[in-house]
Amino acid sequence: MAQFAQPKSISGILTKWALILLAFLFLGIIIVMPIALVCIKAFSQGFEPYIAAITATETLNSIKLTIIAVFFAVVINGIFGISAAWWITKYHINGKGIIISLIDLPFSISPVISGMLIILAAGSKSTVGIFLEQFGIQIIFTPISIVLATLFITLPFTARELITLMQSQGQEEEEAAYLLGAPTWKLFTKIVLPNILPALLYGSLLTAARAIGEFGAVSVVSGHIRGYTATLPLQVEILYNDYQFIDAFAVATLMLSITIISIIVRAILNKRIAKQINVKGDQK
Repeated sequence: MAQFAQPKSISGILTKWALILLAFLFLGIIIVMPIALVCIKAFSQGFEPYIAAITATETLNSIKLTIIAVFFAVVINGIFGISAAWWITKYHINGKGIIISLIDLPFSISPVISGMLIILAAGSKSTVGIFLEQFGIQIIFTPISIVLATLFITLPFTARELITLMQSQGQEEEEAAYLLGAPTWKLFTKIVLPNILPALLYGSLLTAARAIGEFGAVSVVSGHIRGYTATLPLQVEILYNDYQFIDAFAVATLMLSITIISIIVRAILNKRIAKQINVKGDQK
């Protein structure tokens, strides 16, 4: 890959460092400063109020609901992603572009609109809602609606990562194993799964990070019921609207910690995926 020559003139060097300074200044104002202010505000009254805020009953309930939503999103969308990627990349089917566009649809729809679609599809006035109410089952304004909204919003992440990787890898190894008489389950567990594992983990991490931070869709379907349908982002909003600013910033630091950890893990997985693709490319 061609690279630009390092600037040798004084004007080139000044331009280089001006661009670097501008980039760091922008990151400092837009990202570093707000994060620092949140952390300072969270600990402004000491460590004990911070611990009390993040261990309050409503906060713990919001953490529990968030974990439940993340679990279902990662598992169900992981299974869907593997199935969709296998189907799209391993079989000759018509309309692949349409299928991929449908998978990407949650990227194009506002989260608030996504929540409204779930209400229209499963609300008390919908056909599904009326049918389920006969059995005493309610979806909207319950944890079920939170899980459904999270599933919809995070649907593309794992599938897209797997589709991209599996398209770049080709099918030579699978075809060789098939010709040697390997059954489908063994072909998947011994060849396909080890090859896609980094992308699967990367997609699952993206899914989890998106699920934890989702606000718009879950806000619409939750009803903001304290201690019942409030996820971590909604709990931050509830505390802030109640003028409990220290508690709100304390809970926000939990999400910041998760975000920082996910960025580090994503960087590691991204390097492994890039290395894997390069190795496959060299073999070809």
